[in-house]
Amino acid sequence: MSPASTGYQAPTVTVGSSLPKRKVDGSVLIVGVVSGEGDDAKATVVGNPFLDAEAVGEIEVALEALGAKGGSDQVTRVIAPSLPVASVLAVGLGKDRENWPSEVIRRAAGVAARSLNGTESVITTLSDIDLAATIEGLILGAYRFSDFRSEKTAPKDNGLRTITALTADTKAKTKEAAVRATDIATAVATARDFVNTPPSHLYPAEFADRATALGLSAGLEVEVLDEKALAKGGYGGIIGVGKGSSRPPRLVRLTYRGGKGKRARTVALVGKGITFDTGGISIKPAANMHHMTSDMGGAAAVIATVVLAAKQKLPIDVIATVPMAENMPSATAQRPGDVLTQYGGITVEVLNTDAEGRLILADAIVRACEDNPDYLIETSTLTGAQTVALGSRTPGVMGSDEFRDRVASRSQEVGENGWPMPLPEELKDDLKSTVADLANVSGSRFAGMLVAGTYLREFVADGVQWAHIDIAAPAYNTGGPWGYTGKGGTGVPTRTMFAVLEDIAQNG
Repeated sequence: MSPASTGYQAPTVTVGSSLPKRKVDGSVLIVGVVSGEGDDAKATVVGNPFLDAEAVGEIEVALEALGAKGGSDQVTRVIAPSLPVASVLAVGLGKDRENWPSEVIRRAAGVAARSLNGTESVITTLSDIDLAATIEGLILGAYRFSDFRSEKTAPKDNGLRTITALTADTKAKTKEAAVRATDIATAVATARDFVNTPPSHLYPAEFADRATALGLSAGLEVEVLDEKALAKGGYGGIIGVGKGSSRPPRLVRLTYRGGKGKRARTVALVGKGITFDTGGISIKPAANMHHMTSDMGGAAAVIATVVLAAKQKLPIDVIATVPMAENMPSATAQRPGDVLTQYGGITVEVLNTDAEGRLILADAIVRACEDNPDYLIETSTLTGAQTVALGSRTPGVMGSDEFRDRVASRSQEVGENGWPMPLPEELKDDLKSTVADLANVSGSRFAGMLVAGTYLREFVADGVQWAHIDIAAPAYNTGGPWGYTGKGGTGVPTRTMFAVLEDIAQNG
C-alpha cells in the first residue's frame, strides 16, 4: 500500500440468482457440503435452488470416490461436467443444521478461498445461507500481502479478482448488504496491510501520511501534529516514548461528521500506533522481537474503522485520535525512573519503558475526551498478560461496565470473540508512585492486563462510557492459518468497532 493508496483493493463482488449459461474458463464453484451420520456417512451438498439433480449427483459421486466426509473446514476439488465452471470446490460445514451461525459460514468461505491457488473468479452458493458472512470470508481468506517480494518469489497470478454470490433474493437491500460486507472486509484487509508493512517502511511520519491519504479519500477532516506541535501542546507521553528514535512521533486526528440533529451521537476511537517496539531502555528479549511490527495494530484498526464509517455513511460523528511513535533505545531515550507529564497534567513515573503503549494512549484519550464524546473505544496491542489470560484469539474488553459488555457482545456476534474483563478498584493502589501522581507499571506480576486498563481509566473523562480492547495476540497471527485468517496481521478488532458504531447509530 503506497503512501497515496486508498486502501486494499478487494475483489469485485456481484450478486446473482443463477449460474452462468455458458462455461466460464478457469472459474470455480464453491459449494457447502455436510456430513452424515456414522463412519460410512457420505458428504452431501447443502440444499440450494441453483443446482439441478444431475449436478448434485455428479458432485456427490465425485466426493464419495475421493473419501470426502463433509467435516468442518475440509475442502475437496472435483469436476462436474454438467456445470458451466472449470471445477467445483466443496467445503465441509460439519453436521447439517437448520440455522447456520454466521461464523461457521465465514470460516468455511475463508478456508475455501485459501485453497484456491490463484483462481481469479469464483461463484458460490454459500451466499444463499449467509450472504454477508460468505463475502467477508472469501475476501479475507483470499487476502495476501506480497508488496515486498521480488519477481523470484512473488505470486505469478493475480489472485482472486471476482466473486459472484448466488442468492435467491437479489433485491436492492440484498445488493446493499453485499456492498456493506465488501466494505467491511476491505477495511479489515486495509488494517492487515498496515500491520504487515515492515517498520523499515512504516514509521510514524509515513504512517501519518498513509492515514492522511486514506482519510482524505474518504472525505474526512484530517489533522496531523508533528513532534514540534506535540511538544508545544504538552503531549508528554507521546514525546517521551518517541524521543529515543531518530524518526519522531506523530498524532493523527481523523474526523467523520455524519451526525444530524440534537440526538446524534459522537464516538471517539483511539488506537495505539507504536510502529516498532524494542522496549526502549527496558529492552525486550531478541527472540520474536520481530513480531513487534504489529504493535500499531490498534491504530491500523481505528483508521480502517473511521474510514469504513464514512463509506457506510453512519448517522453519527466518529473522531479517531491516533498516536504514533517508535520505541527505541538510544542516548536520547527516556530512562526507567524518569518522570513525564501526560497531556492534561497528570505526572507519571516511568518505571518500565516497555510499558510505553499506555503512555501514548493516555495522551490520546485525554485529547479525545476534549471532544465531549458520548462513547470512547480504545484498542491496543497492550500487554503480554492478555495472551496469558485469554490466549491468541480472544481480545480482553475492559471499561465502564455497561458499555464494556455491549462491546464484548457485539465482538462475539461478529466472530472476533472479545471477552469482558473486570477492573478491580484495588489495582489502582499498585500504580502508586513515590515521586509522581502515578507509576506506569505495577510492582506485581499479576493481573497485568487489568492493571494496564486501570491505568488508562485514570485518563477517561467523567461521564464518558468507554471500552478498552486489548488485542496483544489477536491482532497478529504467529501460528498457522485458520478459517479466513492467514499468518500476520488479522485486522482485529475492526469488525468489532464497526459493529458497535452501527449499534450506536441504530440504538443510541
